[in-house]
Amino acid sequence: MDLDTVADELYVLRPEEFTAARNTRAAAARTAGDRALADRIARLRRPSLSAWAANLLVRERPDAVAPLLELGEGLRQAHRELDGGQLRELTRRQHSLVGALARQARQLTADAGHPIGDGAQREVEATLHAVLADPDAAREWATGHLVKALEQPVGFPTAGPEAVRRAATAPAGTATPTTARPTEGATAKRTPAAARRDREREAERRRRLERAREEAEAAQGELGAAEKEATDIAARADAAEQHAEELRGRVTELRELLKQAEQEQREAHTGAREAREQARSADRRLRDARRHAMTAATKLADLGGADET
Repeated sequence: MDLDTVADELYVLRPEEFTAARNTRAAAARTAGDRALADRIARLRRPSLSAWAANLLVRERPDAVAPLLELGEGLRQAHRELDGGQLRELTRRQHSLVGALARQARQLTADAGHPIGDGAQREVEATLHAVLADPDAAREWATGHLVKALEQPVGFPTAGPEAVRRAATAPAGTATPTTARPTEGATAKRTPAAARRDREREAERRRRLERAREEAEAAQGELGAAEKEATDIAARADAAEQHAEELRGRVTELRELLKQAEQEQREAHTGAREAREQARSADRRLRDARRHAMTAATKLADLGGADET
């Protein structure tokens, strides 16, 4: 038994089964005399619902791991090379693949007997987006040992911010703007008025580009905020639903206890009624016994008086 093998077993268990199974494995390692392994097993943390779902995806759909990792590498390369056309195509594939995999993860949790809600599914999607953007996140997810969902990044960290902005704002089929020196012939033919118009056009183009960049950044920020808000709301809804389910279970338990108490109360009333009847019968027998005793005493006294005579 080694730590990776134990972790592989634990992180596909339903979260509510994790702690007991972990403690059992740690105790087994301690009994076997491997205290160091027992301590490392005991330090394994229970996964969140969304992390468990992402782990299930790795374990149950291993054929989905490689395509996602390959897509992530392609996206990062397209961002580095500022390939607008490739970025658009890969981004389209990104949303399609992430959505499909998140739905598969949700189905896997339902098959395992603990379906996740919309909030947890959004966290799975955020994890998959992080996998696409960050090679370290990809390696962490591929182990199948996630403890919590990974945070979805804004953009791709492998490309510089300015490069990403330029790729996002460049029209399809256009090259990245560069500063080129005009040839001597072109310089000779340019008039001052033409040069001024070119400078004005260039200044206007730069202003439009700057506005577009600012709008893109603002839109990206709004998108991130909206996605986070939606995820938070869905997570709260899931938590409320889970709490309601726990309360429903508690109500059912209390109703059973109430039924049991009512049955015991009825039995107690019956017992009390029978006890009262028995007490009344005993009281009647006691009175009869007293009368008999008094009658016998009277007879005995009368017989004693007659003997004296």
